Amino acid sequence: MNEKIRQTLNQIAALEDELRASLEEQEGRLRYQVEGKRIEFERAVKDAHFKLKRGVFRWFLTVRPQNYFTAPIIYGMAVPLVLIDLTVWFYQFSCFPVYGIARVRRADYVVIDHQHLAYLNIVEKFHCVYCSYASGVFAFAREVAARTEQYFCPIKHARKILSAHRRYACFLDYGEADDFHIRLEEFRAQLAKERESGAAQNKN
Repeated sequence: MNEKIRQTLNQIAALEDELRASLEEQEGRLRYQVEGKRIEFERAVKDAHFKLKRGVFRWFLTVRPQNYFTAPIIYGMAVPLVLIDLTVWFYQFSCFPVYGIARVRRADYVVIDHQHLAYLNIVEKFHCVYCSYASGVFAFAREVAARTEQYFCPIKHARKILSAHRRYACFLDYGEADDFHIRLEEFRAQLAKERESGAAQNKN
């Protein structure tokens, strides 16, 4: 990796930290606190949200007809989603310790908290929970796949790909064959170092 790319990656990391700080500041302005698995708004905000809630009967009257037709397809995806969730979890649980890779913490990706929003009725909350679960499962699976790719084949593609995972930028360029197997072991050592670092943090 040349110095310019390294500097760009460092800038991206700095911007991500700045974005995270800005989002935390915005959360403070919206006046809510995370308490365990619950999110609590200030009473005034919660009351205002409750007044904005649309009743279920009224909500059903305003739903677009095409949404009713596609609902069985959308919710029919629940079965393969759960299967992906279970099989990815089983794969990393059984194989990552063998490879020396830190397991992906599923709770960091599958985040379900929209049910605490008072301005959503029960049907809207159900929709939100389902979408959050689906997005979280795919994000969880993507990180598991990214760590696996780093272990076995940390090589970029010849063609540009959209929305690559965060590890991809550090991979070897397509056709960069010099000392490939030595570099591959370096990528694996980095994964092992991440695992050791995570284990140390958990002890503390």
